[in-house]
Amino acid sequence: MTDTLPDAALDQLFRTARTHNAFTGEIDDAILRRLHDLAKLGPTEANTCPARFVFVRSREAKEKLGPALSEGNYAKTMAAPVTVIVGHDLRFYDKLPVLFPHVDAKSWFEGSPEERLQRVALRGSSMQTAYLILAARALGLDTGPMTGFDNAKVDAAFFAGTPVRSNILVNLGRGDPAALYPRSPRLSFDEAARIE
Repeated sequence: MTDTLPDAALDQLFRTARTHNAFTGEIDDAILRRLHDLAKLGPTEANTCPARFVFVRSREAKEKLGPALSEGNYAKTMAAPVTVIVGHDLRFYDKLPVLFPHVDAKSWFEGSPEERLQRVALRGSSMQTAYLILAARALGLDTGPMTGFDNAKVDAAFFAGTPVRSNILVNLGRGDPAALYPRSPRLSFDEAARIE
């Protein structure tokens, strides 16, 4: 068994992690690059790595995103220092000769029905979203993942003419503890897990 992380790190990554609704601060390009460099290393099925990230920070980009947001997510997203659009690339297999070079993994997916490609890409990009959230927490950022948006509008504004489809949005910044909802209890092991 390998050494475990210290309790302070486990607290930062998991125990004190919350979904934040209000953010402050600024995030520079260097932090966004570090964030991506960490998140991209997480394992996915056959190293498919189907997630594609758009770091929305400029006023112009936020204005492009705004019309796609639900009423409840609009204000907090427009105020967040950065919003990450996580999409999934339906042609993820084009990168497999580089990402999984020891076999012809591209042939496993190329020509597959779109339903299968969608399932693999959505599953993998969802894992990569979780890695992004953990990487953000490791770098001292707070996150607010959300799905309250019009996917078709996001796709038209940010992924037009590509095989990428939006999956989830993640607001990033320094979370405002005063804007947190009361902490809800998590399900116990007996309620949510079992060992067979």
